[in-house]
Amino acid sequence: MSFMSDANHYQVVIVGFGPTGAIAASLLGRAGITTLAIDRAREIYDKPRAIALDHEIMRLFDNLGIAEQVSRYVAPFPASEHFGAQGQLIRRIDMIGEPYPLGYTPSMVFTQPPVEQVMRDYVAGLPSVTVELGTTLVDIRQDANAATVVLTREDGATREVTADYVIACDGASSTVRQKLGITFDDLDFDEPWLVVDIRVNDSGVRKLPATAAQFCNPARPTTYILGPGNHRRFEIMLRPGEDRHAMAQPEHVWQLLSPWLAPQDGQLWRAASYRFHALVASRWRQGRVLLAGDAAHQQPPFIGQGMCQGLRDAANLCWKLSRVLRGQSRETLLDSYEAERSTHVRELTTRIKAIGRVICEQDPAAAAARDARILAEGGGVPRTITRQEIVPPLTTGLLATKPNAANGTLFPQPWILCDGERALLDRLAGAGWRLILDGRSELRASDAATGAAGIHTVSIGGSGLPEESGVVARWFERHGCSAALVRPDHYVYGVAKDTPELAALLSELTERLN
Repeated sequence: MSFMSDANHYQVVIVGFGPTGAIAASLLGRAGITTLAIDRAREIYDKPRAIALDHEIMRLFDNLGIAEQVSRYVAPFPASEHFGAQGQLIRRIDMIGEPYPLGYTPSMVFTQPPVEQVMRDYVAGLPSVTVELGTTLVDIRQDANAATVVLTREDGATREVTADYVIACDGASSTVRQKLGITFDDLDFDEPWLVVDIRVNDSGVRKLPATAAQFCNPARPTTYILGPGNHRRFEIMLRPGEDRHAMAQPEHVWQLLSPWLAPQDGQLWRAASYRFHALVASRWRQGRVLLAGDAAHQQPPFIGQGMCQGLRDAANLCWKLSRVLRGQSRETLLDSYEAERSTHVRELTTRIKAIGRVICEQDPAAAAARDARILAEGGGVPRTITRQEIVPPLTTGLLATKPNAANGTLFPQPWILCDGERALLDRLAGAGWRLILDGRSELRASDAATGAAGIHTVSIGGSGLPEESGVVARWFERHGCSAALVRPDHYVYGVAKDTPELAALLSELTERLN
């Protein structure tokens, strides 16, 4: 049996309509790219899995116009206090303070199901995107002209659809990745954990810590996270020999939670056992097929970057794919996707893994030595590090050849003061290629150079737009420059301090993008 569609060719087919797939569909649809998004499930999974997001992702939501709706299900992610083997405070992991560099709270917690619904509702309003739920990919092949996906529907009907490109966002057990024979590089982290989500009542709230916590107890390492409202999460390391399925049963869950809560203190929302992995795909692209999200990488959750990484993939890939499909750039631009994202994911995963190794220590003597070492690093007192300093910049790919510490970092987003109102920079400047100038300098760009490349020029401070808190002014001073060329995903391509440097920067970019 077969079923027909009005369109059997799309510019892009997205396999998997979770958060990464939904954001990819949003970005491509906003650019007018004809897109088909499929998912085997009809409904959004009704329990939370991801729980953390950051200011880079909230900025992306705002660029799509959905930040306000998402914010209803978001709360600040407070400091995580790490307690040693004897219950002593040994360090804190917090977020950077105000003024916030991207205009949003740097670290947040959120409730996944309604946020996913916001994403899907946005996609539903994009005329160039078709969504087919209850649809499974069973095969994929490609040649020099197109990729072909074979799809089945729940009633057994099948059809073939062709596409210029396919993005595999179909999760950790990705069918697409397996069909392509792409393997994972194992970054050597494999630990069994139980993740428990609870809706606590007032008695439970009173018993629990007021901030997030990491109990680095060698007998049972445990993470505690405050979700929005009355949502609380415990991530509990399982011991050797414990049956992960049995430990997820309510009686065992409540026994594990007994140091903090009793059954009358709340309602179990979810209990699921996982192996926390550190895996990165050996290749992110094979011909016309590209991997994104969990299909391309999995990492331990210790600073809450799992979903963020997938959405970064989508943001990085989709502006490049849009340029290629519109004939603005050569197809080789897509090579920078794997170069940038795989390197970034590997570096961040390595840093997260190091934090995980500290947390997961189960030898009492080694745990005591760990606690002493961490306290010594702070001069004998618990020191604070920020989640933002753990996340690395881009270090390779489509970045200026002239090195500068600013290259590959996220350009800040200040609050701009305008006619007695305040607005975030992206609301005024958009999210395409931008040339940001220090309005206090005499530096100006050639309209011909920026116009030909489709670059929007914005001057901030001095004779330009007034900013509220001097975030960009300090940024320019810190990096010793007066101009920044910023990519559509908000990463800095390169900087310049004078007119000759700026002319060279713009010339180089034009050559590399064409």
